[in-house]
Amino acid sequence: MGQPESRESPGAEQLELPPGQRLQRGWPVTHYGPVPKFKPERWEFRVFGATADGEKHCWNHEEFTALPFNSVVADLHCVTKFSMQGAEWGGVLAREILALAPPAPQVTHVMVWAEYGFSSNLRLADFASDRTVFATHMGGEPLTAEHGFPLRLVVPHLYAWKGPKWVRGIEYMTADRRGFWEERGYHNIGDPWREQRYSYQEGPGDGPEL
Repeated sequence: MGQPESRESPGAEQLELPPGQRLQRGWPVTHYGPVPKFKPERWEFRVFGATADGEKHCWNHEEFTALPFNSVVADLHCVTKFSMQGAEWGGVLAREILALAPPAPQVTHVMVWAEYGFSSNLRLADFASDRTVFATHMGGEPLTAEHGFPLRLVVPHLYAWKGPKWVRGIEYMTADRRGFWEERGYHNIGDPWREQRYSYQEGPGDGPEL
């Protein structure tokens, strides 16, 4: 897949970037650990934890790709300080999953689970945003393995680590707990406009209660 160009509205100046970010014309590959090998016959997407009906909900790869496809044009802000503007993400909206497998009323957060046990926690309101998407495509082309094929989560209003590559499931939670990078010193919320990069910047209510 080719690298995307920065997109701007006709006649508009470059869009504003969050503090500390720089415009990136291409799409660097950044991840921790090896790139997993995709085995479609063994792939499964799960929604579990505090579901409304108490059941686990599962889709195989064929079933998941048959879900309604939508596009979201949004920026990607990496905590390493690059921002990619106006990328077109195609896939399944998070709110579609919430409708098909509703959370219990007491759910406040979700844990996004990916290959190799990688995880990232989100407030339910962030996950439920109408711009949060389980992306299978970018710029009209399928994601490459290095960029998260077959599935990555994109949460445009948060730093990109909050949207893991190679997603395999969502856990509904009635209390917050930290994910992989959040346990290793990254901010529990990760709002780029407030430059919430590291856990030492957290204020009261930003992280799980001890």
